[in-house]
This record gives sequence, C-alpha cells and structure tokens, in this order.
Amino acid sequence: MIRTERKYIEILRILREHQDPMGAKRLSELMAERGFVLSDRAVQYYLSYLDTMGFTEKIGNQGRILTPAGMTETDNALVDDRIGFIISKLERLAYRSTFDPATSTGDVAYNLSMVPEESFEKAQAIFDNVAKIGCGFFNSYKVIDRDPRIPPGYVGFITICSISMDGVFQRNGIPVKMAFGGRLEIENGTPKQFRDLIGYRGTTIDPLELFISSGLTSISQYTQSRTGITLANVREVPVSAQQRVEETIRLMNACGFIFPVSMGSHVFNLPPNPYRLSIVAFSGLNYIGNCVEHGIEIRTEIGAGNIQFAKVLGDR
Repeated sequence: MIRTERKYIEILRILREHQDPMGAKRLSELMAERGFVLSDRAVQYYLSYLDTMGFTEKIGNQGRILTPAGMTETDNALVDDRIGFIISKLERLAYRSTFDPATSTGDVAYNLSMVPEESFEKAQAIFDNVAKIGCGFFNSYKVIDRDPRIPPGYVGFITICSISMDGVFQRNGIPVKMAFGGRLEIENGTPKQFRDLIGYRGTTIDPLELFISSGLTSISQYTQSRTGITLANVREVPVSAQQRVEETIRLMNACGFIFPVSMGSHVFNLPPNPYRLSIVAFSGLNYIGNCVEHGIEIRTEIGAGNIQFAKVLGDR
C-alpha cells in the first residue's frame, strides 16, 4: 500500500532542508535516498498537489520552494509525526466533493490503485466479485491505463472513496463526523459486530489500510459465502437530521452508492448515543483488501483526489 501522505511530507522536508529552489529531477534523487522511489513525472504530480494546497511555490524554471504555510505544515509533521493527517486529508477531499445525487453530477473523491499488467485480469475478476456482493461502497469501478501516476507495465483502478458521502452531507447542511474505521463481522449475509475499531482523529495511518496490511480481513470468504470480515467506516450525524439524512441516502442509492449497512443510535456493539446517529458503510477499500488476500501486488493511493462522477462510470 502506498503511504502517500509520507511522500508529501518527505518532499516538504527535503525542500525545508534546502534553501534554493529544487526541481522534480533532484527531488526524485533525494527521495530515492530516503527509500521512496518516484519518477520525475510522479514527483511533478505530488508537487502540483502541494502547489494547490499552498505549501509550495514554483519559481520560474528553477523549481519549488516552501511557502510559509509549507513551513508550518512541515513543522507540525515533525512535532507530532502526522497525528490527524489522515482525517485532515479526508476532510479536505470531502470539502472539495461537489457531487449532487439529485442530478448525478459533480465531483467525488476517489482512490487510485494499480496492479501489474500480468495480474490485471485476475484483479478485475476480484473487483467484480466485490461489486457483485455489494460491499464496495459504490457498485462499480473504473479501469484506466493512461495516467501520469501509473508507471509502465501497470494498469490502474479508480474506486470511489466513501468520504464522498461526507461531502454530500455537508452540502445538504448535515454536520457529519468520520469517527471510526473497523473490521465488520458478517455471518450468512447478516452483519453482527465490529471486531476492531480505530478512531480516525488519533492515527497517522488509515485504519483500514492497517487492517489490510496486517491480514485481518476475510473479504474473499465473504464474497463466496456471505460470511467473513469486511472493512467498514462509522460516521456520526445528529439525530435531529435523520429525515434529511435518509432522503440524501435514498438519492445516493439511486446513483449506485451502497450504504448504509446499518444506521441508528445504537448500532452493533458501538456505544449507544441518544443524540447521535451512527452510519455504518462499507469501504471502497474492500476492493483492494480482496486483491491483497489473493496475493496480488497492488499499490493504492487512498484519497487520491477528486474526479467528475461521470468519469468513474464504465470500465475504461
């Protein structure tokens, strides 16, 4: 799994350590020395993102330098080793999501995965299994092979990130909090309980990425027998917003989004709260977790950016 947030921070740290503007080629060389092998083109992509965040600034043809905001971001990273980086990144993606389920238009947040060309057909069949069983947050995915972030010999998959839901809720005036990522136990098609939960606001790594890399899922078993351990997220909204939440969910379901697994003030083995609704939704990372379980080499950038909803539909 690609720890994309670490690459961003390492680029910022390198720029912090060098006073003069630096280009993508030199950054690529210095990143390799730190264990991050990136092409010049890939570094250009990361720099473009950092530019949009206001952390870096291009100085003509000389390269990039840190902005004051970039200095602050780097200092924060050094102090707390990115506690809360994941949730901050996801919240930014949610804010940038403009999807309107009433018209099926606007941008959604997405994850970008890539597999070797020789593994493509097997990976696609595995993705199809997740889509068919309905545990992927959205009922389809996009195959891409023309993208500067995809190296030669690889094929990419775009899956919609569940943080898109937060963007829709926010634009409909519904306060929403991404609370936990967890392993959801399902037996004969019936969700039973969470085996583990990790809060998003106190971690430097995506909780679901951790569960995948630790081999703590059985998504493949679930796609075959409807019994297994899948990945799910928990969001919290005010109880007073329930009617608006239900209407928004209905519209998103009509567009192909698959949630909620459950919703209420007391869901599964979560602590009850009479003032908050917990919304449990399958994660788009179930696609990736299933590939990992089958031994497929797959690299994933969680929350890779925002894309027009229409561009996610279809296989190419």
